Amino acid sequence: MEGAVEQVEKQVSLDKQITKVKTLVSLPNLCIPAYQRPYKWTQANLADLLSDLRIYRDKSAYRLGAVVFHQHNDVSENQLDIVDGQQRTLTLVLLVKALIDERLTTLKRQDVKELLNTLVEPVSDFLNRQRFNSDISYRNLHQNFMAAKRAVARSDFTEADIEFLLNRCEVVTFVLTDVSEAFQFFDSQNARGRDLDPHDLLKAFHLREFSQSESHLKSQSVSHWESLASKELAQLFANYLFRIRNWAQGKSAQYFGKSQVGLFKGVNLEQVGLYPYVEPLRISHHFVDEYNGQYQRHIDHQHMNFPFHLDQMIINGRRFFEMTSHYQQKITEIVSAEHRDNYKAEQNKPIRILDNDLEPLACDILRTLNTYPSRTRTGDGYIRTLFDCAVIFYLDKFGAHQLSQAIEKLFIWAYSCRLEMQVIQIERMDKHALTNNIFELIKQAVKPSDVLNWPLKTMKKSECKGTKIAEITELFKRMKYYEQ
Repeated sequence: MEGAVEQVEKQVSLDKQITKVKTLVSLPNLCIPAYQRPYKWTQANLADLLSDLRIYRDKSAYRLGAVVFHQHNDVSENQLDIVDGQQRTLTLVLLVKALIDERLTTLKRQDVKELLNTLVEPVSDFLNRQRFNSDISYRNLHQNFMAAKRAVARSDFTEADIEFLLNRCEVVTFVLTDVSEAFQFFDSQNARGRDLDPHDLLKAFHLREFSQSESHLKSQSVSHWESLASKELAQLFANYLFRIRNWAQGKSAQYFGKSQVGLFKGVNLEQVGLYPYVEPLRISHHFVDEYNGQYQRHIDHQHMNFPFHLDQMIINGRRFFEMTSHYQQKITEIVSAEHRDNYKAEQNKPIRILDNDLEPLACDILRTLNTYPSRTRTGDGYIRTLFDCAVIFYLDKFGAHQLSQAIEKLFIWAYSCRLEMQVIQIERMDKHALTNNIFELIKQAVKPSDVLNWPLKTMKKSECKGTKIAEITELFKRMKYYEQ
């Protein structure tokens, strides 16, 4: 009984503490309660964790997040349930178990060997007593364990890396003795407060990626981001940046969530190897800074912007925030010009996009899209987003060269889907983008004609199942893309 009380006191001491991984995985009577959701971390999540270990291995410490425990009041039971943090805790246990199986007998550093030896029994005890109710959990646990064994068996996973994982990787732990209080804490962390949006996660990641030499530029680089409403940033990424980048790669792009933020993580120029593909980015990065820093700029007042492209490799840190500001302003200007609602009062004036007058037919297309009665329906909104994304990507690639003809082509391409379908859902928009992928065409194009000469089929009356689209149909007829 006395020993049990000592263990409980030790567990209470975990409350609001910074806990090393070696301590976390060796906690006695650690348990995943039956009410927990399945273990859903995949090999991609494990790879991200291992990548972080490599990136931050030279730091004095690396914080992995928080773990919330519910400590049972029954001293004889002495059970420590994980209320929040199950996914990372189980992954760390698997990683330590893989190290025990693959490396323990061959370690040369005596301190690391002794440390790992102390974890053999608690890790084994935990895995032997733990039971999972889901086949999903067992499948992911097995796949991640095998992936962990492969990773730690590699020669580039050094004994110094093992020591870093066990001694210098940390979690913040909280221990609550009342189960309702534990769930209330979990709820406040994950629901009642504003949950982190994907762009919030990207902000945190890229702030960490700032180089030491550029730390003084953080405030300036992030100022435009901070001036934008969270909803505006969410729409920028979800409606445009995410979809254009994914469609250009031939990938589905329905919803932008936390699991997709990797799309906007690229290379840290101070940490990435001297690979050939990085050199153009490295040259551009340093040349732009060198040009803007020359004393002549105080005389001619010239400023060179980094040459961003929507489908290029992301440069982590400062350039990511610059890229976001660049496209937020550019896309806002393009979409605002396209979506102006006073076209009826200005029918005799040409529409201007990025300071370029459009030709009459392109103007008529945009006026129609902004005035036809059904444009506010959900499905019509999806098709308009599809069209806008294509126009933005074309402008990003070729500027305003032959923009009017491009608008004509992209209108027929996008709105043929509207004519074909009575109901448009997000899955249908996504399928149309991937089946007739003009984003891949724009990405691979060398000159505008490569896009403008792309053949599109005419629509037959018998194929048109869309409703309330008389104005769209009239444009198709006028452009000779509709036949009886």
